[in-house]
Amino acid sequence: MMKRLLTFLAILLFIVPNLYAANYTIDVPHTQIHFSVAHLMVFKVRGNFTDFSGEIDIDTNNKTLVSAQATIDATSIDTRNKKRDDHLRSADFFDVAKYPEISFVSKSVNGNGDNITVVGDLTIKGITKEITLKGSFAGVAKDPWGNNRAGFAATGEVDRREFGLTWNKALEAGGVVVGDTITIGLEVESIAQK
Repeated sequence: MMKRLLTFLAILLFIVPNLYAANYTIDVPHTQIHFSVAHLMVFKVRGNFTDFSGEIDIDTNNKTLVSAQATIDATSIDTRNKKRDDHLRSADFFDVAKYPEISFVSKSVNGNGDNITVVGDLTIKGITKEITLKGSFAGVAKDPWGNNRAGFAATGEVDRREFGLTWNKALEAGGVVVGDTITIGLEVESIAQK
């Protein structure tokens, strides 16, 4: 009897949050996936990815996410410098010829409103590591064409070396050309699927 009750409760915990969840697709023209990293120990290089796709299950009643997944075209990296972008696409960094995609799949979501924590698996160069993003639910709106939209913002940090992005050069005065910590930022606008 106790085993049946525990099984029922486990199923209920999975089903109830999904009763209020709606599926949204990331609206690429109105979404930013960006990053920054220390350069020469005195400056930050900022960049973004321009080609990606993804889906989010959103609980608009509780102002939170239920799950999220995204795929990024690694070749779409843009730091506003062609030479640097070509180097980032090379085997020294993302090796896009062998690993053209970066992916993220959430494993758990906690909190709501301005205090959401998303834990998930980030895969870069075939290496998967668990990361944590801290975010906020930006709200919902209906656009002039009758589409329901929802927004979400998040930030996080990763150590690029854990994903095999280890290229660097030492500076004469000490330090290195590229920092190890990458700060990730997301501003996501999404459209409800009909």
